Amino acid sequence: MTRSIVVGLDGTEQANAAAEWAAEEALLRGTDVHLVHAKEPVPEAALSLVEWESEEPWAREMMARTAGELRERHPGLSVTSRVLPSGPVPGLVAAAEEGELLVLGSRALGSVAGYLLGSVGLTVAGVVACPVVLVRAVSAASTPRGPVVVGADVRQPVDSPLGFAFEEAARRHTQVLVVYVQQLPLHAGVGPAMVPDFRLAMVPEIKRSVEVMLEPWRAKHPDVEAVARVAVGSAGLELVAAAREASLVVVGRRTRHSTLGARIGSVAHAVLHHSPVPVALVPHD
Repeated sequence: MTRSIVVGLDGTEQANAAAEWAAEEALLRGTDVHLVHAKEPVPEAALSLVEWESEEPWAREMMARTAGELRERHPGLSVTSRVLPSGPVPGLVAAAEEGELLVLGSRALGSVAGYLLGSVGLTVAGVVACPVVLVRAVSAASTPRGPVVVGADVRQPVDSPLGFAFEEAARRHTQVLVVYVQQLPLHAGVGPAMVPDFRLAMVPEIKRSVEVMLEPWRAKHPDVEAVARVAVGSAGLELVAAAREASLVVVGRRTRHSTLGARIGSVAHAVLHHSPVPVALVPHD
C-alpha cells in the first residue's frame, strides 16, 4: 500500500511552499498528502494560556484552508490533515513513521534566519527513517526541468541516495547528475594552483569508479540519462553550484547524535543553507 507524503505546516510562507511541492510530488507518485501541525503539549513561557489554547482552532483553520487551496490547484488530489498534540519534534517524527516522505519548509541562511543546528527541522531530519525534503518559498513557484543532482561518495553506502535520485528523475523525465568531490586537505588553498597534483591525478580514476558505481542504476533505469561529474574542492560548494540548474538536490545522510542532538553533516548543512531548489536528505542504508 502506498503511504502518504507528510507535510509539516506552521503557517509560514516556507511551509506553504512545502505543501505545494508535496502536492506536485504526490501526483507524480500517485499518492496523497497528509498535512500535520505539531502543537506544544504545554504552554511555552512566552505564550499565555489563552494563546496556547487558541492554537488548535487556528491550526485546524490554517490546515483546512491549505488543503482546500491544494485541492483547487490539483483536482483529484487527496489531502488529509491532523493536529499533533505531542510537540514539534516528537510529533513530526511520529508522523514521518506513517509516511513515505516528510516535507518541511526551509529558510535561506541569513544574518538572523536559517535552519540552524538544534532547530526543529534539522533535528527531525537527523532522526527520521524516511527521506526528508526541505523546500524554500522561492523554489516552489515553478518546478524547473533541470536534472536531479545527487552527491556521491564511493567510500560510503550510496544505494539509497542514488535510488531516490534515479526514481525522482524518472518521474520528472529528466537526467541524473552525480557529483563526486575529492575534498582538499584543511591546509590547502582555494586557488587551482594550490590543488595538490596527486589529487588532480586521481580524478580520472575516481571518475571510473563512479561510472562503475552507476552501471546497475543505468541498467535498472534505462530511460534515465546519468552524467557523472568529478571535481576537486569543497563538496558543499560543488553541490550548491550544480543546484543552480537542478530541479532537486539529493544528499545522503547518516543518523548521528552528539551532546547537541541529531547532526546531519557539514555538506548537508551547506546545501540546505544555500541551495535555491528543494533538497532531499536520504538516510544511507
